[in-house]
Amino acid sequence: MYPASAVVRGHTMSQARNPRNRQDRDRAESALAGRSAVVTGGSRGLGLLLAERLVDLGCDVTVAARDREELAEAGGRLSGRHPTARVRTQVCDVTDREAVRDLVRSAAEAHGGLDVVIANAGIIQVAPVEAIGADEFRAAVDTMFMGSVHTALESLPYLRRSAGGGRLALIGSVGGLVTPPHLVPYACAKSAVAALAEGLRAEEEQVSVTAVHPGLMRTGSHLAAEFGGDRGAEFAWFSALAGTPVLSMDAERAARRIVRAVARRRTRLVLTPAARAADLAHGVAPALTVRATALAARVLPSGGPDTPHPEPAQGRDVEPAVAHPVLRRLRAWGSALNDRAADAFNERRRHA
Repeated sequence: MYPASAVVRGHTMSQARNPRNRQDRDRAESALAGRSAVVTGGSRGLGLLLAERLVDLGCDVTVAARDREELAEAGGRLSGRHPTARVRTQVCDVTDREAVRDLVRSAAEAHGGLDVVIANAGIIQVAPVEAIGADEFRAAVDTMFMGSVHTALESLPYLRRSAGGGRLALIGSVGGLVTPPHLVPYACAKSAVAALAEGLRAEEEQVSVTAVHPGLMRTGSHLAAEFGGDRGAEFAWFSALAGTPVLSMDAERAARRIVRAVARRRTRLVLTPAARAADLAHGVAPALTVRATALAARVLPSGGPDTPHPEPAQGRDVEPAVAHPVLRRLRAWGSALNDRAADAFNERRRHA
């Protein structure tokens, strides 16, 4: 008798080799050709790769982000790869609903409608709760949750007019399904995004809504993340885990999986085996999962009253200050692939 895991693996491998499954995927993705798409948070990292994948499939793409210079680099990269593609860039802060309204309206006017919207804008704050305050929670909620709310509410009227029904994707996180220590504001905002996606999917009849919950991905985002508390130690552990191949996922592969799920109108996508395992464990044994995360918190940098709590700083500013040899070795151990991803996916530019 074969173990259940072997049966699941065999079934998954047979699906991957099944020409019909591959043809179905290709057909779903080819249906995006000529469609109009908007990607928020699209100037770097995962957002840039999502925009790039949509351009590869023949979409007319509007890329939005807050940083004008970073956005110009992203637009040049996309146009350079596909000189005949219709690529637009627009500065937009998703915390401002009027700015999102203008983004959606101008994209629809420029491309004759709107068919696909991916709400990806986000921030990452890494610190123990003792080292942060209400402002960090507010910033996370304003950017990731209210940014998704603004994007969804402004785009849905256009998506409902899309031929065959539009597609909306909200990028959440496994952190919104299982709260990791030292990422509490991020997890709170992402859990609200998960609830929003499920609620919209239940009520929408014309537009498919896909909730995407990635685990760790090698996007180079450790350089743009904000670190508080013992900033060097926080940066070291986060960048190491985010770049470890067994725990993290190649970002280009993740982008392909996400766009395929949107094309196929999937309800929910959880990426990486570790993220799926955490999601399953929390659903089956939530109390045990919380105990496990509490144990993980014990080995993370201390955030007690004796720890100095300087102002949070971006990873690109913290990196040169990581002087302790143990921390430098920890960072070097897991972050080489993530550092290369930062160079490849426009994460090196300094933000204003």
